[in-house]
Amino acid sequence: MARAMLEYSKQILAKVSFDAKLFCKELAKVTRLLQPHEIEEIRIFIQPLLRKNPELNRCLIYIN
Repeated sequence: MARAMLEYSKQILAKVSFDAKLFCKELAKVTRLLQPHEIEEIRIFIQPLLRKNPELNRCLIYIN
C-alpha cells in the first residue's frame, strides 16, 4: 500500500509541475504522508522536473 502511495505521489507531482504554486502544495502534502526513505525517492524523482522548470526550486523548502 505504501508503495502505491509513493507512485501516486510521483504521478501527481509530475502532472502539476507546470504550476509552481500547485507543485509546492502537493509536495508539502507528500512530505506529510510519506516515510523519510520515500521522501528521499521523491527528491530524486523531482530532479528532472526541477531542471525543466527552474521556478519549482522554491518548493524544495518542503523536503529539506
